[in-house]
This record gives sequence, C-alpha cells and structure tokens, in this order.
Amino acid sequence: MTVLSLFLYLKRKLEVIVQISSLLTLFETFSFLFLKKWLQATDLTREVYHHLAHYVPRIYCRGPNPFPQKEDMLAQHILLGPMEWYLCGEDPAFGFPKLEQANKPSHLCGRVFKVGEPTYSCRDCAVDPTCVLCMECFLGSIHRDHRYRMTTSGGGGFCDCGDTEAWKEGPYCQKHELNTSEIEEEEDPLMHLSEDVIARTYNIFAIMFRYAVEILTWEKENELPADLEPVEKSDTYYCMLFNDEVHTYEQVIYTLQKAVNCTQKEAIGFATTVDRDGRRSVRYGDFQYCEQAKSVIVRNTSRQTKPLKVQVMHSSLVAHQNFGLKLLSWLGSIIGYSDGLRRILCQVGLQEGLDGENSSLVDRLMLSDSKLWKGARSVYHQLFMSSLLMDLKYKKLFAVRFAKNYQQLQRDFMDDDHERAVSVTALSVQLFTAPTLARMLITEENLMTIIIKTFMDHLRHRDGQGRFQFERYTALQAFKFRRVQSLILDLKYVLVSRPAVWSDELRHKFLEGFDAFLELLKCMQGMDPITRQVGQHIEMEPEWEAAFTLQMKLTHVISMMQDWCASDEKVLIEAYKKCLGVLTQCHGGFTDGEQPVMLSICGHSVETIRYCVSQEKVSIHLPVSRLLAGLHVLLSRSEVAYKFPELLPLSELSPPMLIEHPLRCLVLCAQVHAGMWRRNGFSLVNQIYYYHNVKCRREMFDKDIMMLQTGVSMMDPNHFLMIMLSRFELYQIFSTPDYGKRFSSEITHKDVVQQNNTLIEEMLYLVIMLVGERFSPGVGQVNATDEIKREIIHQLSIKPMAHSELVKSLPEDENKETGMENVIEAVAHFKKPGLTGRGMYELKPECAKEFNLYFYHFSRAEQSKAEEAQRKLRRQNREDTALPPPVSPPFCPLFASLVNILQSDVMLCIMGTILQWAVEHNGYAWSESMLQRVLHLIGMALQEEKQHLENALEEHVVTFTFTQKISKPGEAPSNSPSILAMLETLQNAPYLEVHKDMIRWILKTFNAVKKIRESSSTSPVAETEGTIMEESSRDKDKAERKRKAEIARLRREKIMAQMSEMQRHFIDENRELFQQTLELDGSSSAVLDSSPVVSGTTFTALGPAQTQVPEHRQFVTCILCQEEQEVKVESKAMVLAAFVQRSTVLSKNRSKFIQDPEKYDPLFMHPDLSCGTHTGSCGHIMHAHCWQRFFDSVQTKEQRRQQRLRLHTSYDVENGEFLCPLCECLSNTVIPLLLPPRNVFSRLNFSDQPNLTQWIKTISQQIKALQSLRKEENASTTASSKNSENLGEVKLPEGFRPDFHPQNPYSESIKEMLTTFGTATYKVGLKVHPNEEDPRVPIMCWGSCAYTIQSIERILSDEDKPLFGPLPCRLDDCLRSLTRFAAAHWTVASLPVVQRHFCKLFASLVPNDNYDDVPCILDIDMFHLLVSLVLAFPALQCQDFSGISLGTGDLHIFHLVTMAHIVQILLTSCTEDNSMDQENLTGEEEVATLALYKILHQYTGSALKETPSGWHLWRSIRAGTTPFLKCSALFFHYLSGVPAPSDVQVSGASHFEHLCNYLSLPNNLICLFQENSEIINSLMKSWCRNSEVKRYLEGERDAISYPRESNKLIDLPEDYSSLINQASSFSCPKSGGDKSRAPTLCLVCGALLCSQSYCCQTELEGEDVGACTAHTYSCGSGAGIFLRVRECQVLFLAGKTKGCFYSPPYLDDYGETDQGLRRGNPLHLCKDRFKKIQKLWHQHSITEEIGHAQEANQTLVGIDWQHL
Repeated sequence: MTVLSLFLYLKRKLEVIVQISSLLTLFETFSFLFLKKWLQATDLTREVYHHLAHYVPRIYCRGPNPFPQKEDMLAQHILLGPMEWYLCGEDPAFGFPKLEQANKPSHLCGRVFKVGEPTYSCRDCAVDPTCVLCMECFLGSIHRDHRYRMTTSGGGGFCDCGDTEAWKEGPYCQKHELNTSEIEEEEDPLMHLSEDVIARTYNIFAIMFRYAVEILTWEKENELPADLEPVEKSDTYYCMLFNDEVHTYEQVIYTLQKAVNCTQKEAIGFATTVDRDGRRSVRYGDFQYCEQAKSVIVRNTSRQTKPLKVQVMHSSLVAHQNFGLKLLSWLGSIIGYSDGLRRILCQVGLQEGLDGENSSLVDRLMLSDSKLWKGARSVYHQLFMSSLLMDLKYKKLFAVRFAKNYQQLQRDFMDDDHERAVSVTALSVQLFTAPTLARMLITEENLMTIIIKTFMDHLRHRDGQGRFQFERYTALQAFKFRRVQSLILDLKYVLVSRPAVWSDELRHKFLEGFDAFLELLKCMQGMDPITRQVGQHIEMEPEWEAAFTLQMKLTHVISMMQDWCASDEKVLIEAYKKCLGVLTQCHGGFTDGEQPVMLSICGHSVETIRYCVSQEKVSIHLPVSRLLAGLHVLLSRSEVAYKFPELLPLSELSPPMLIEHPLRCLVLCAQVHAGMWRRNGFSLVNQIYYYHNVKCRREMFDKDIMMLQTGVSMMDPNHFLMIMLSRFELYQIFSTPDYGKRFSSEITHKDVVQQNNTLIEEMLYLVIMLVGERFSPGVGQVNATDEIKREIIHQLSIKPMAHSELVKSLPEDENKETGMENVIEAVAHFKKPGLTGRGMYELKPECAKEFNLYFYHFSRAEQSKAEEAQRKLRRQNREDTALPPPVSPPFCPLFASLVNILQSDVMLCIMGTILQWAVEHNGYAWSESMLQRVLHLIGMALQEEKQHLENALEEHVVTFTFTQKISKPGEAPSNSPSILAMLETLQNAPYLEVHKDMIRWILKTFNAVKKIRESSSTSPVAETEGTIMEESSRDKDKAERKRKAEIARLRREKIMAQMSEMQRHFIDENRELFQQTLELDGSSSAVLDSSPVVSGTTFTALGPAQTQVPEHRQFVTCILCQEEQEVKVESKAMVLAAFVQRSTVLSKNRSKFIQDPEKYDPLFMHPDLSCGTHTGSCGHIMHAHCWQRFFDSVQTKEQRRQQRLRLHTSYDVENGEFLCPLCECLSNTVIPLLLPPRNVFSRLNFSDQPNLTQWIKTISQQIKALQSLRKEENASTTASSKNSENLGEVKLPEGFRPDFHPQNPYSESIKEMLTTFGTATYKVGLKVHPNEEDPRVPIMCWGSCAYTIQSIERILSDEDKPLFGPLPCRLDDCLRSLTRFAAAHWTVASLPVVQRHFCKLFASLVPNDNYDDVPCILDIDMFHLLVSLVLAFPALQCQDFSGISLGTGDLHIFHLVTMAHIVQILLTSCTEDNSMDQENLTGEEEVATLALYKILHQYTGSALKETPSGWHLWRSIRAGTTPFLKCSALFFHYLSGVPAPSDVQVSGASHFEHLCNYLSLPNNLICLFQENSEIINSLMKSWCRNSEVKRYLEGERDAISYPRESNKLIDLPEDYSSLINQASSFSCPKSGGDKSRAPTLCLVCGALLCSQSYCCQTELEGEDVGACTAHTYSCGSGAGIFLRVRECQVLFLAGKTKGCFYSPPYLDDYGETDQGLRRGNPLHLCKDRFKKIQKLWHQHSITEEIGHAQEANQTLVGIDWQHL
C-alpha cells in the first residue's frame, strides 16, 4: 500500500469519523512507516521536504473558510507525528515522558505573560522595575510581605523568578527553590541525552527550523521554493489582507463590505482577525477573482493615507506558511521536555550559515522582522523567549548577535508601523537589563556608543551651529519621534544598575560612550533659541514640544550617567574634564561680537560683556552646563575635589563663563513673570512651566541654581552681584544714587515701574535661593533623606495631601521611586478616609519650624497658599505671625564661600537702598514683597552668623560680621542711616502692619547674636538698650490691643440689645398676624409628621376598631410658580416629580423574560418577583399645569437643538424624561397629590357587619351576578330582541345594583393626572406603547405600589431600621402619594375592567368555575395580591347598597390573604430537626400550628413531609409572615392615614405583636383559621388539590420558600489581584479563545463579559450594542452595575444612552482608589464602600446617580455607552 493511498484512505475515514480508536492506530502505523523510511534515508532533508510538499497543501486551507480543529488534528498526526517518532526513535507517548524524567527542571520560571495578566514587582528587592513575577511565583515568594507594585501585562514579557541578577534578595519562590539545590555551574544539559537522540534531534531541528524560516521569510507571492513545489499546481489563490496601525476598524469594515461583498458581521469578523493575527484571507478563488478584490481595497484606502497592504497569494504558499507557524509553536513545546533539546535548538538557530555574517537562522528571522505579519512575529518571539533566553550560555551569544544587528533592527523598526510590543526590538528589555550582559555588551560590542549613535542618526535636522532643529510637531512627527525615543529606553536599560567594580576596559568603553553622549547633549545645548517679541504678537507659535519631550526622556539617563561617574573616582575626573572641554567649545561660539563693559558699585568694579536678555537670543536648553554642574557637585560629594585637586582643571575654570548661560535662563524666567514676554505666546509660557515642573526640574532648574552656586563660590561676591544686576537690567537703579526718586518723579509708564519691581523681587529671590538652597548632597552637608524630607514638609505646608498627590509632586528616580515612604512617618500623620474621599497626610506640628517661605520649588500660587496656611496656623496657636528663615545646614567646603554674598558691600547697598525706599515710602516705587524678601535675607544672615558663632572653635575668628556691618551708618556724602536704624524706624510704621512681627523677630535675633559675640569676646555686658526698648514697646502694644478689643466688645453688646428691643416692638404691634401664622404652621406640620396624635393610645389601621383620624388640611407650595394651594378633591391637581423604572433588585429568577409584552398578562405576580416596576420621587411638588408648561418647553428646546447640532443630554425627552426643575433629579412622570381616598369613598359604618364567612358568600354571589350579566350582555349583542326580559332573569343579591355608576369626585385636572401617571407606569413596566384604554393599566399601577413598598421594607430590614422610624421625607411623600394614587386610579379606569380583575384575583383564593387559568397558591406573591384586591374592591363595593362598608372588605381581604400566605409558608417550609422540640410544645401557638399542619397533611394526600415540631413550624410562620405584615402595615398606614404605633418606631426588638395589633390580627395567627374554620377548610382543600401543589410536593418543580432572602451584590475577593487573575484567563466567548481586551464583571450576577469590542456586539431592539448593555437588559431590566477589571472602575449603565463611572470599592493602603491601575499599589476591598454601592442598587438610585454624574460632567454624555 503506497503512502498516498494510505493517506486518502485515512482522509475518507476522517470524513466519516468511524471508530476513533482504530483511526488513531492507523495514524501511528503511518508515522511508524515514515520513521523507518527516514532512518534509512541518505538525504533526509530531501525526504522530509518531499513529504511536506505533498501533504501540507492537502491539509491546510482547503477553501475559503479554515477549520482550525480539523487542520490541527491532521497536521499533528500526518506532519508532526512522524517527526516526533523520528526524534524519539519510538512512540513519542513513551519517548517524551522518558526525556522529561531524565531532565533536571529549570530554576528559571520563564512563564510568558498573556495580555492583561497581573505581574508583580517588588519595590524593595527588584534591581529595576522591569523585573517582575507571575502571580503564582509572587504568592510563593518572600516579596508578598514587602512593598510591591502590581500591574497588568501588555503581553510578551516573562516571569523573572529564578534569575539571580534580577533580585537583590529572594530570587526564588518556593516552587523554583527546589530546583536550585543541585545546580552545577555550567553543567552541560546534553549529558542527559543519548548520542543517537542528539544526532536525530539535531537533524530534524535543523531541517524543520530552516524550513520554517525559509517559508516565513519567502517573498514571492505565487511560487514556492524549488524543493517544495508540488507536482500538480492548482489555480487557487487567497486575497490576503494585512494589518497596519494607520487605518481604523471602521475604515477596514467599510472597505471590506464593498470589496468582497460581505455582510457587516462578516466584515467585523475579518477585521477582528486581521487586528489579532496580523493577516486574514478575505477571498478565495482563481487569480483574477482575488486580484479584483485587491484592487478595490487598494483604491478605497489610498485616498488619505497609504493603502492597506493586500497580497494575492497562491493557496499552497499560504498553507506552507500556516504550517511554518504551527511548526515554530511545536518546536517551542518540544524543547519544554528537556533542557538538552533546548540547547540543540539554540545551537541550530545560532549556527552561522554558508553566507558568513548574519546568515544564521536567528539572524535571518530578526532581520526580516518588519516584513513579517503580527501573528508570525509573536510566534517566533515566543520561541526565542522559551529557547534562547532560557539557556544562559546562548542568551549571551544571542545578546551579541542582537547588539551587532542593533542599528539595522532599529532602522527597520523606524520604517515599520507596528507598535514596539510586536517588534523584535522589544527583546532589548530582556537582554540589556541583565547587568552582566549589559556590561559585557558595553565592553565587547561598545553598546552605549552604538545606541547613542543610532539615536543621533535618526535626528538628522540641524541648524547652522549643529544643534537639533525639529519640524512642526504633527501627528506623524510625534509618531516617528515616539519610535526614536524607544532608543533612549534601551540606553536606560543598559545603565539601570551601576557597576560596583570597574575594569579598565569598562572605564575606557564607558567614557567612549560618555563622549558620544556629550555629542548628543552638545546638539541640544542652546536649541530652540527665542527672541523677545516687541510691538506685535508672535504670528506662529514656534515648535517647542519635541525639544522638551526629548529633555524629559533624557532626564533619567542624564541622572544615571552621573550615578555611573560617581561610582568610580577615575571615571568622574575624566568625565568632568571631557564635559568641561565640550562646554568650552559651546561657549566659543557664543561670545563673538559682544563688547566688554565696566560695572562699578561701592568701590568695587568688574568687567563683563554687554548682553541683554530682553533683546538677544536666549535658549532654555543647556544640558551640557547642567551636566557639568551635576559632576561638580559630585566632586564635592565624593570628596574627590579635596583628595586629588592636582588632577582637576579647577584653576582653568572661568566662573563668569560658567554662570553666564544659567543666569540668562533664570533672568528669562524673571522677565516672563514680569510680563515682558507676553507677546511671545503660549509656547514660551509652557517652556517656563516645564522648566520648573517636577518632571524636568531635577536636570534643568535645580542644576542651573547649582551651576550659579558653583560659579559664585569661586568669585568675589561683589563681582557676581554686579553681573547679576546687569543681566537683570537693574544695574542703573542700584548704581546711581537717587535713581529711584528720579524714576518715580518722571511720571513713567506704570507697566515699566511694575516690571522693575517684579525684577527686583525675582533678583532678591535668586539670592535667597543661592544662599539658602543647600539641601542637595554635595552642596550642603546633608544626605538624600534630608532632601526628600524637606520637599515633603514644604508640600504639606500648603495643605494636607493624599499619598498620590504627594508622590506626583516629588521627583521620581529611574526606578519610579521617590523615596517618600522611608521618611514620611517622621514628618507627617496619616488620617484614614471615610466613605468618600481619600486618606490624607498632615504635617506634624514640630516640623513647621523648618518651613521656608522662599522654598525654591514652590510655584507662585503654592507660595501664597503656603504663606496663608502657615500664618493661619500660627494665629490659631496664639503665636506671632512672623515666618523667619529656618536654620540651614552648613555648606560643604567647596561651596563654603557662598555665604559671603550676604555680607558683601553690594548686597548691603541693595538692602539699604530698598529699606531707604520703604522708610521714605511715598517718594519711591517699591513693593511690600520686595521688603519682605530683604527682611528674609537679613534674617538668613543673622541665622548664619549665629551658627558661625555657636560652632566656632576656640581662638578662631569668625569672619562673618553681618551684625557689625548693619550697625554702621553710610559714608560721608550721603550719610544714610544704618540698616539697623532703618529697621527700628520701620518697626512702628503703620503701613507695614503685616511685617511688624518679622521686624521684631530680626531685632530680637540681632540682640541675641550681639550678646553671643560680646560674651565670646569680652566679659558679659549689661543688657543693651535695644532689647529694653523693644520689650517696653511690645508691652505697650499688648495693652493697646487689649483696650481696642474691649471697646469693640461693648459696642457689639449695645447693638444687639437695640435689635432685640425693636423685634419685640414689632411683634406687639402685629400680634394677630403672628397668631395666624402659628396656627397655619401647626396644621401643615401635623400633616407632614406621622407621629401619634395622642401618645399612649393604641392605633389600628383597619377593621371595626380602626382609629379615626381627624382630617388635616394640607397646604403645599409649587416649586415653579411659588403659589401655595390646599390639596382638595375638587381643586387643581398638584403633582410630584417621579421616576418609574423596571427593576430586578428583588428578583429570585433573572432568566425569566417576557416574550411578547403586547399579549402578556401581569395580573398575578409570581413570588420570584422576577421583574417589578419601581416608582421613586425626589419629593418636589408642582401644579400640574406648571409642570405641563415646563415639560413642553423642555420638549421644544430639545427639538430646536436637534436641528442645530445633536448633543446628547442626560435625559431622553422622547421617552418623557425630564430633570426636576429644583434638584435636577431624573424623572419621567408625575404622581398626583391626593387626600386619603378611603375617606372620600367610604360610607357610614354600620355596627352589624358580616363575618368572613358571610362576606365571602355575599361577594361570591355578587361576582356570579356580574358574570351572568356579562354573559347576557355578550349574548344580547347577538340577539337584541330578547334583551328586555333577560335582565329580570338574573337573580341579583339584596342591595346590589350593577347598573349604578358612581360619580367621580375628582376635578378634571386630577383625573387627567391620574391617567397620565397610570399610563406612564404601564408604558415603562411592560415596555409597550402608551395606551390609556388598555385593561392592564390598573394592574400595573397596583403592582408598582406593591413592589415599591416591598423594596422599601427590604431596605429597612437589611439595615435593621424600624419600620416606621424617621423615613427620609422624599420616600415618605413618594409612598404616600403612590399608595393614594393607586387607590384612586380605579375612578378613571373602566368599571367593568376593574371588576373583572377583582373577580379573577378573588378566584385565586375562592375558587370559581368560570376561571380555570388561575395560578396555584404557590405561584402568587401574596402582598401583590393583597394590594390588588384591596384597591380593586371599591369598584365592586360602590354598587353594593346592603350596608357592608369598605373597611369590612379591607379587613376580610387582608385576613383571607394572610391565611393563604400562612398556608403557602407551611407548604414550602423545610423541615429541620431541632433539639428544643419537647420543652416548647406547650405554647398554644405551637399546638394550633401543629393541628393546622396536620389538616394540610391530610388535604395534600399525605404528600406533605412528616410532621416536624410545632415550635419549628410556628417559628417558620413568624419569620415567613413578618415581611408580609411589615409591607401590609406600610400599605394600610398610607392608605388610611392612621399613624403608626410608637412601639414600631424604634429599632431593635421584634415588632411582631405590635404589627398584629396595628393590623387587627390576633397575636396567634392560627386563630384566624379556627374562627373561620368551616369556609377556610374548604378553601384550603381546594388550594391543596391543585395539580401544581402536588407536583411541588412530589419534587417535580421548585417553589419559593419564605422569608425570601435579600438579594446582595456578588462577593468580591479581598485582594484585587485575584480578580485580575480571573479576568486574565477569561477569553472572549465569540472569537475562538482570543483574550478579551476589556473583561467586565457584572456585580449583580457575577457574569464575566467581553466589553467594548466588536466581537461581542449583539443586536438589541434593532441596534448593535456591546456585551454590557445587552447584559443589563437580561439581568437588570436595563440597569446594571459592572466592574471593569483592567481599569478597576465601576461602571453604571441604564438603558442604551446612560452611563457613568463610579469610584471602585478597592482602596490601597493609603485610602485611595486607583482607576486605570496607574500607580500599581496593592488594592484591597473596602467593605463600607462596597455596601454603599449595594445600597444605591437596593434603593434603585443607579439611574439617578448616572443622571447627576452626567449633569456634573458633560464629557460623560458624549460617550457611546451602548457600545460598552
């Protein structure tokens, strides 16, 4: 038998699929045959290729639609089976387990992450943030108790468990630790394999890997490689569509519908597959047929952008490519059996081919990466990960190949349009972050230089000076630029861990890389220069974003470069020299043509260049200067500057050159603040903002301050101050005496004065910063924690902050750490959050003394807020409000000379001048903030001197003599007073009230310093005059303040007395008026208040003992016209805004669905309450006509808007929705306000009322009479002649007049509103078109009343609140109005219809032969039945003149329904054995219950279970009836208006007895049965005989048992990551195992849905909706609560157009939610917040919540909620 015929035989077998076992045996025979053939083959490659050429096209892709399951099965058995046999040399079912056994399991985890899977990184132990663990390893590791970060994977990375280089400690989890015990270093894994297995594996791997690479990288479309060409070639082709990142889903779907003539559903399927796999065939047929589709697609998509990529490919080529992918996956799974096999595959892959460089299979795949489609890429990346990256020896070799090809790979990536995640360049994160590999690549492959050069190659645009120049930042530019930035990321990976030990080779190569990096920075130095616009505003905003994006991305790299330099002294010295060299080169180009100029003040003179920031070009980008500043500080920090001064070029430094550009930059900022650059537009404002922003400031603003500190510490401070004045353009003002006076006398432009003032303030601020900012290690004697503490103290000085706000305001290092957690406890207290809000950190009071008003990272706004907050705090603590400068740490020696600025002559001159202006305050233009800054500087100098004196060593002269200098008056000609004298003058200046405390503090400190000086120089002197003077002035001050306060108090008291006298007078004059108001108040409040009229009386809501309530008059005010009106029967209608919605909150069966709403009969509510109608109201009252007018205006506005532009609103006018005019609560109808309807209709109560038995007989007779009449009428329409005598034939019961039609007492407007609300309830409840004539309208009204009462009773029970406790008034008003409306609605319905309903409802309890379709007693919700019967009864009773009152009917109906409910409970109660049986049998209730149970047992034909204990039965009855009794009590309370007994108004005790009294029931409910035994027994018999009851008792069906349990939202796990894990393994139910992108959990039923994707859209009422919207209709009747698992967001949906996001119930340890999982802190369930969501659901407030959210945030309205 030839192989081919065997194959055809097999194929026939497959299609018939006869016994599977024999088929598998045949496959094994088939593989065995090939094994023998291949083992003997001389040219194995030819044999295998021949086999593949023959079978692959026959298995794969036969026709337009692939069948993956069938293809995979055939491929496994016919193609891969023989290879597995060959590899093992025997049946692989035995061979592979043997290999696995011999293999030592790997100590690396290597699990490749799926999209959305949770990953964990330990913030304490991970070497960098890319080191992550999978959930399983994390839970078994030591890191779960550390500070960890949780994120969701984008797919493609792998678990680093077992990699010792990735973790500082705890590299292994418990599972992988077992495998590490016997690791021999570099043990060869091939030892475990036999020679021949190695040889065979090598052969088959080499052939198969080569085949796969060859076929996947094959570029011809309609021919195959020569050795794979089949004998006969068919003319079948595929039109193959490829994915790109340019076209949208919509464009592709639209194009496909046109091109291949398919439905939208099919097009969506194609588009989804293309997006997921990277390609999909969209047409199958001959060449012409496919070519035509291709041309349509290309034509349609090439208009705006490049066209979609389409190829017409021969079907056999596609087949081979599909098998090639299958083969790579197969190789990946085979090497999992043994490390030896993995090693062989790596050897095969990396073996150089015949063509020399780059000819290995791995190289070929990598280099054709950008030509492959998405699916092929991810398959071979996965293979690389599971082979090359898991074998440490070959990981190194692969890293070398990767580095050698780096430039080419990046070039391909730049030209490709797929995202980085599916590019081979993304593997850099796996290679470059391993420290040993990174160092090896730097030294051997010069990796740093390669990355930087590659980066420079892609930024080719330069200006004349060789600086980067960026084009306009269009979307395409941004896209390309984002690609280039990925190179910076690679550089960051290489630098992520600093070397502890340096080799000479590493030093050499690092410095070579550093040179390249300086070249890059040199191209950035001075880029984007700007010139001030004068005259007119700038026309075109210059490009600035690209430069700043580049700066931001490089920030961490620059910091890391400095860290590397700092870790080795030799490298630091070399780097410093190189950097200085480059800076000198940069400056060479700047100084041309700027003339020198001489400056002199106070006898000091200096030469500088003439340069004006406001006239010349200036740039904010100075990375070379800033890098030098950083390195200079490192010299100081690592003490290299003091150890090897001879090796450093410090003497060559020219300080004026160093400070020039940073100073220009700071002057630019000052001038922008002064408003001098207004005409330069927003681009400059944004640049200044980012320059100071926390993301950039570390390598921009902070370094500029450091550079100035560096320069100034090497200069004469007087020279620096003169240069600074010159750059600030203030030199004139301070160098010319009386310039200020001249300046203000020549009435100059107000703007110029303002500008100069701001510039002086900024200049003083700069001096404060230069001297005061010494919290950087290296500048001051501090460490990194001091720096971070200070940042936090100043942030919290503004206001208490949440953890996330604080983290955002602190700079992050390259590992995304701020270092905050280590120090926060020392400076702040944590306050936990409540139900809303977040946890807050508050500053500890003892830290307030470290507050510096001029902290250099404050923005203007933050500074004023902080000042305000701190002064307020001091006032609260009864301290003076001065904010003196805090004591600063000492400078490092390299920067020690900086403090001399404070006592330099020029500085004293500046201070003196400004104080002089303040003293003669009218003659000069000066500002208070200028003075405040001068005072701060004086304070700093005094603190400094005090420190110097206190820390001075014996015999050491303190050269800092500020106190002496400020005591000396000016020189001869001007004879200006001394600074001290001026301060004493200013102390009492009335216009400086605010600064008094500060000046006082300065004088006090001055005296203290003087004292220390004198005590250290001579013997102590008596107290100086100054202090005594000051003390006395202070006492005077205090006394003065006290006197003023006393006067003010007396004045207040006098005024108050006058006012109360006038009030009394007014009341006396208008006494009668006040009497009336009080009465009115009393009457209206009595109506609102449902508390008892007389305390101590018992209240009964129905029956003969019903409490008579005096009628109250009720006055209400319309919120629209503000008119007051009394609620009367005949007056105009008043209405409440209301919202009716369908609800499944109480449902016990969500799967029920009304098939045809038009034919559905809602008369009986099933006890599973599968769907009810709930009515809610905000309680605001309007006139009906005012409301009508308001609603009409809303409608017309909406119509007008539709014509203009269709914006969504939060309400849907077409569905009758509107927002309450007062509180904007969503409403869709109105409920009329009525008086208690029973009082309107009830006639006199007669004393002799019938008992239950008589009443049932009477009612049954009346029903019979009605039915006979109805039959007569039906007959009479057919034969009208006999009409007259028929009426006489029907025997009417006594006093019953069916021809009587009662008069409707209500006014027309009230009748109209009754109809309006009834129709609305019917329309919403049944989802049908409104029809007020429909007989089901009254049923829906009664049902809504019953359901709303039930849901409120449930809420009260769940919260353990009393039934008649203080209900919120909106609920109280709603229930009252709803019950009264439902009771009055029959007056506007058709009388026969309501009577017919009553008859049928009554028949469910009292059998009637005319009704055979009445449900059995187990399938009726008794409370709904009660409400419907009570409210339908007046329609029958109004025709009864026999004297039976309405109240009697209510009582008997209630008793009858209660008994039916008890029977219901007894039939469904589950038996439990209880140990308390015997002792409790004595009570009468138990005995009676047992007797009743026995009767039922007899009636059900002994089908009822054996008698349990009476105690247990009575307990079941009490528990089961309580909800029913509570609902009934609420119902009759609102119906009759009888106040609730006070006992039921408190929570706690069981109210069973009180409820029974209120409802005229005996406490022992079984007495009802005993009193009416004759009729009840016959009724019970009929109830029990029902076939459904029999079926239930025989176990053939279910029934609801009582009491019904409360519905709750699903239980959520405590730890959020278990939810993420659950969602990551959830795949989309419709697209064949594809991972869902937005898995969403329904919190009501726990279903996981695939939201927000085309694949799971379904059609609902003729519209495509997403999975969540569709689910809300089946699960929540249109409303739903979901948790979007990947975003950690709660989603509320209502209908198709409404939705909002709500804060999730998961919080991190800092009491904050993390929507979008951006921060990654571990999240835990907050039970209270979850309860709050549950409460919203129970209260039916979801829709209302959405309405409020959408009104508050208009962006929510624009979202297409129906697609979620």
